[in-house]
Amino acid sequence: MKALISVDMEGISGIVHSSETNPERYDYQRGRELMTAEANAVIAGVLDAEPTADVLVADAHGTFRNLLPEQLDRRARLVRGKPRALNMLAGLDEETDAALFVGYHVRAGEGPGVLAHTMNGEILDVRVAGRSLGEIGLNAAMAGHLGVPVVLLSGDDAACAEAAALIPEAVTVPVKEALGMAAAVTLHPEEARDRLRRAAADAVSRRTEIPSLALTGPVDVEVDLASPHTIDLATLIPGVSRTAGARTVAFTAPDYGTAYRLILLLAQLATIRPA
Repeated sequence: MKALISVDMEGISGIVHSSETNPERYDYQRGRELMTAEANAVIAGVLDAEPTADVLVADAHGTFRNLLPEQLDRRARLVRGKPRALNMLAGLDEETDAALFVGYHVRAGEGPGVLAHTMNGEILDVRVAGRSLGEIGLNAAMAGHLGVPVVLLSGDDAACAEAAALIPEAVTVPVKEALGMAAAVTLHPEEARDRLRRAAADAVSRRTEIPSLALTGPVDVEVDLASPHTIDLATLIPGVSRTAGARTVAFTAPDYGTAYRLILLLAQLATIRPA
């Protein structure tokens, strides 16, 4: 059995502010330790259910260099650094039996949600076949494109509700109740880890009962971008065009895997500033 654990940072218990998630801020080291400890709890839960499982952990926040390798459970392998194929899902393939999303957050424009955004502050919204999706939905659909179910998601209550609307059968673990963008009522980190370990074991045990989120056929995508400069760059990509909306670009992809990669490219273009 092979499992991929994708670990973001904003949805980790105890974390409520960018000072805890940004490498340039004073409280980042503490955030890294909390993130690594929750990853370890989920690794332990997977291995409680499947002692011989091949467990990959994808560092899925910001630089993708946040998890502390020396503190990570030695029974798992760590995927870190960027750029890399499949971004937050690096290591996922058709042989993967289950994906688990840890420390995830609600999409941009939704709230209250702790540190809510979609990929970066320049992506205002992504609509796939008319449905607004954030990182939870976009990544779950990519896993589904490969036939892999997302069996568990943890984060604040808003993130868990977003996941439940997409995959009602998945196990969700709310580790904090969002009060706003930078405020929450949070579980004690050790309590959160205990819940995560039990939930991961349960989710992996029930993986065959949880359907994957598959989007079939050609996929229409609209992306709202904050910067006119990014829109100018985006239209250099064949097949990507401006729409009637002042901040929106659109394209049609032959399948969701292609759409996902184009969305990732647009997110990278959004980080480029005019010379």
